[in-house]
Amino acid sequence: MTKPSNVSQPLLRCLALYRLMPWRFALTAALFTVVNLSLAWQQWLVGRAVHDVESGRAVQRLPDGTLDWSLARYWLFALLAVAAARAVLQYGGGVMALIIGQELLTILRQRILQQVQRLDLAYHWRHGVGELVTRTTRDADKVRDALISFWRQVFETALVVAASIGLLCWYSPWLGLPPLLLTLAGIGIFVAQTGTLVHLDRAAGAAYDKVNQELSEGVNGVRVIKGFGLEQRRIAVFNAHVDEFVRLARQALVYSASHIPLPQAVVALGHVWILGYGAHLVQQGHMNVGEIVAALLVANTLVFRIEGVGRVMQIFADARSSAGRIWELLDERPGIGGAAVNAPAQQPVPDGALGLRLAGVDIAAPGGSTAILSGCDFELAPGEVVALVGATGSGKSTLAGLLPRLLEPDQGSVRIGSPWAGWRDVRGLDLWQLRHKVHVVPQESFLFSDTLAANLRLARPGATDAELEQALAWASASEVVQGLEHGLQTRLGERGVTLSGGQRQRICLARALLARPAILVLDDATSALDALTERRVLDNIRKLHASGDYPVTVLMVASKLSTILLADRVAMLAGGCIAAEGTHEVLMASHAGYRELLGGGDGQ
Repeated sequence: MTKPSNVSQPLLRCLALYRLMPWRFALTAALFTVVNLSLAWQQWLVGRAVHDVESGRAVQRLPDGTLDWSLARYWLFALLAVAAARAVLQYGGGVMALIIGQELLTILRQRILQQVQRLDLAYHWRHGVGELVTRTTRDADKVRDALISFWRQVFETALVVAASIGLLCWYSPWLGLPPLLLTLAGIGIFVAQTGTLVHLDRAAGAAYDKVNQELSEGVNGVRVIKGFGLEQRRIAVFNAHVDEFVRLARQALVYSASHIPLPQAVVALGHVWILGYGAHLVQQGHMNVGEIVAALLVANTLVFRIEGVGRVMQIFADARSSAGRIWELLDERPGIGGAAVNAPAQQPVPDGALGLRLAGVDIAAPGGSTAILSGCDFELAPGEVVALVGATGSGKSTLAGLLPRLLEPDQGSVRIGSPWAGWRDVRGLDLWQLRHKVHVVPQESFLFSDTLAANLRLARPGATDAELEQALAWASASEVVQGLEHGLQTRLGERGVTLSGGQRQRICLARALLARPAILVLDDATSALDALTERRVLDNIRKLHASGDYPVTVLMVASKLSTILLADRVAMLAGGCIAAEGTHEVLMASHAGYRELLGGGDGQ
C-alpha cells in the first residue's frame, strides 16, 4: 500500500495520463507560457510609461502653445493592446485547461470502473460500495482539480518567478536576489506542510467512505429499514458518520488556515526589500521612478502568485491522498483472469452437454481464517439435475461460485466436460466462454433500471423479440410480460423494484436460459416461486435437454423440499465436503443428518 509520505508518485502517474492528449497539453502550455512571460514585459512597459510621464515627455507643449499627446496615446493604446492580447490568450488557455481536466476525469473514471469490473468477488467482499463510489467521485474530482489548478499554478508561477526575478536582476542583481531566496523559502515551507495535510485528508477520505457506504445501504435497504422501523436509528448512524467526516475535514481546514499565512508572510518580505533597496537605487541615480514602479508591480505579482500557490497547496495535498487511494485500487491485481499461471494457452470450452467435477477442493473465507470447503469431491453428469443441500453457511453458494470462476479454490481442481469429450480444468479455459457456458442465477434477482427487453438481452445482445418471448415461456414468465403496460419495452424500476420477488426471479431465469448455458446453477433462484411454477420451469428445462436442441445440466442449491423433490438426486454438503449423495427417499431412510436438515419430514 502506498504510504502517505510517498504519494506524489501516484499523482504523477495520474498526470502521466496527459500523454493521451499531447497536442492539447502542448497548446495549453504554450498559451500559458506566452501569457506569463509577457506579464513581466507588460510591467516593464508600465515602468517606461511612468518614467515618460514623470520626465514630462508623455505630454509636451509645442511652440504654438498646443499640447502634444502622441506619446501618451501611444502608451495608452500599447498597454491596452498588450492587456487585451494577454486576456484573450489567458482565456484560451483556461478553456483548454478545462477541456483537459474533463478528459482526464473521464479517463480516470473509466479506468476505475473497468478495474472494478475486472476485480473478483474476493476483493468486493473486502471493500464496500461506499469506498468504490468515493474513489470514482470525490477522489477523482480532487485529482482532476489538483492536476489542473496545481499544474497551472506551478507552471505559471515558475514562469512568472523566472520573468520577474529576471527583470529585477536586469535593474540590479541585488534587487532580485533576496526576493528570489524569500520566494524559494516560502515555497519550501509550503511543501513541508503538505505531509500533514495528506495525513489529515486520508483520515477525512476514510470517513467519507463510511458516509457513502451508509448512504448506499440506506437507499438499497429501504424496505428493511421501513419494515423494522429503523428510520431514526439509521439517520442517527448516518449523522454520526457525517459529523466524523466534518470533524476531520475541519481539522484539515484549521491546519491549513493556521499554517499557510507563514510562507506568504515570508514571500511578502521581498516587497519590503524592493521598496527599501529600490528607493536607495533611485536616490543614487541607478534607477528612475518608472523602474521602481515596475519593480513594485513585480513584487506584488510574486506575492499574489505565492498566495495562489498557498491556496492550491491544500488542493495538492488532498489530491496526493486521493491519487494514492485511486492507484491502490488500480494497482490491485485481479485474483481471477484468463488462464492460470503456468497453464497452457487458453482453450475453448467444449460444445454439447457438459458436466462438472470437483476434486479435493479447499477454499477459505476472506482472510484465510476459516475453511469453507475442505477436500470437497463432487461430480455432476451431463444432463443431470442435482439438488445441493446443506445447513446455512455450509458453503453451497461458494461451491456454486467456483464453477464459472467467480471464486478460485485454494487447493484442488474444478473441471467441466464429459466422459466422451474429456475433462478440462476451468483455469485453462477461455474465461469469457466459460461464463457463457456456466451460468449462475443467484437468489438475489438483480435487474437494471432499463427496459425488460434490455435486461434480457444482456445474456444475448442479438436476440430477437421472438427469442425473448421463448425464453420467458421457458421460465414460465409469459404472464409477467402480459401484465406490463408496454410489454417488453416496459421500463423496470431500479433493481426491478416494480416487480414482485417471484416475477424478478422468473425474469432472471429467462435471462439465463436465453444465454443457453451448458451448465445452469440455480443458487436458491426459485425460492420465491410457488411449487407449481417451480415444477413447470424445471419441466421446461428437462424438455429442452431431452429434445437435444438445448442440452443443459442443472445444479440447484435448494432450501425448499419442493425444489429437492424435482431433482434426479441430492448431494448434501456438510463439514466442507459432500457428506451424502442419493435420491431424496434413500437419504431420508439412511442418513440421520439429512433427516435433521429437513426437519425430520418424510418428504411426502
